Amino acid sequence: MAAWPAQAETFTRETPVVLAVRLAGPAVVNISTKTTVTARPSPFRPFTGDEFFDSFFRDFFERFAPQERTFTSLGSGVIIDGGKGFILTNEHVVVRANEIKVILSDEREYMATLVGSDPDSDLAVLQIKAERNLPALAMGDSSDLMIGETVIAIGNPFGLTHTVTTGVISATDRSVRTEGRVYRNFIQTDASINPGNSGGPLLNVNGQLIGINTAIYDRAEGIGFAIPINKAKRIIRDLISYGEVHSAWLGLTVQDLDERLAQYFKAPEEGGALVTEVDPDGPAADSGVKSGDVIVGLGPDRIRSVDDYEDILKSYTASEKVALTVSRQGRPLDFSIQARSFPVDKAKRLSWDRYGLTIVEARKPGPAAVDKVRSGSPADRIGLKSGDLIHQVNEIKLDSAESYFKAMAKYRFRQGVIMVVQRGGTFYRITLTL
Repeated sequence: MAAWPAQAETFTRETPVVLAVRLAGPAVVNISTKTTVTARPSPFRPFTGDEFFDSFFRDFFERFAPQERTFTSLGSGVIIDGGKGFILTNEHVVVRANEIKVILSDEREYMATLVGSDPDSDLAVLQIKAERNLPALAMGDSSDLMIGETVIAIGNPFGLTHTVTTGVISATDRSVRTEGRVYRNFIQTDASINPGNSGGPLLNVNGQLIGINTAIYDRAEGIGFAIPINKAKRIIRDLISYGEVHSAWLGLTVQDLDERLAQYFKAPEEGGALVTEVDPDGPAADSGVKSGDVIVGLGPDRIRSVDDYEDILKSYTASEKVALTVSRQGRPLDFSIQARSFPVDKAKRLSWDRYGLTIVEARKPGPAAVDKVRSGSPADRIGLKSGDLIHQVNEIKLDSAESYFKAMAKYRFRQGVIMVVQRGGTFYRITLTL
């Protein structure tokens, strides 16, 4: 008689990945947005190369034929507060959206409101009003990530329901440059992250939220990036409290070093940012930083240029203490500076010096009104006039003149801004560049 083959040894199928996905899955949501854009003849002079004046819009400007077009996009998000309905996602998933719909894992659908967004970190917070508490995912700790440890990405690629990908942490503190911006301190992973996963959670094998996936770098193959959750925590606090991020201001004016200046100030070979002015009313005034110091470090980051200094400072909020390392005639010195928000009176001066605009209140709440335009300024070159109403600066919708100055402060490191301007009964989207 033939003998039955021995039964194969069996193994548990409930791996740590399975358990982590089971824990986190209910808190992951699908985000669907609609953006309606109207192209109409413009009295302003657009700059070539602007993303808003692509061939589609130029065709209509040339034919003077207004036409409306609706764009849709998909992404993911993660519920971080089930009682209040707060959802964390990417800023680029919801930017300029007229309508935001959230679909839960149990297929319930809700219309969401944008609590606040921050393009410099690519983070946004949404809120939905549910009839009962929602499943939420607690935030973990991204300070002790290990190269090679297993990570899990959950999202909704191509509008599909939850999709899980796994990989390892390939690197930390990565910088990514895209569309004229530099994003710093990213987690790099080989877990597949695409536009549909963008805004979803990156988990460790214990199911802890360690990052927010972002698909801002579309030229990468086999490379994914995520925003560390510890960085996100600082941003989230400001977005929920104020609807915006109060970026850090130290009161320092800096410039790049040339060979002569580097030699005179005994700067290190790696370079730095030369302090040319310390604002007497600024946060750094009492710290001991002096004109002539060369900034070589900001927190854990090495500073080699003004671009480094400005890009890295964007990752701090006004509520934080900033560790600053300088070289003073070749001698290293460390300072701790309590950052503050950029003052409104300085933002008024910035608007005039940079763009040639003075702004007054039109009505409150309501847009800001153009008062004066300096001859030969960027505002004059594009055709802005006294009496024009400014409704939006980049993603910030204005409800007062003060909100315009806050936008000036927020984007003081940018080389230009996009504005929604009303003249008469018509709205236009224009770009001011330096």
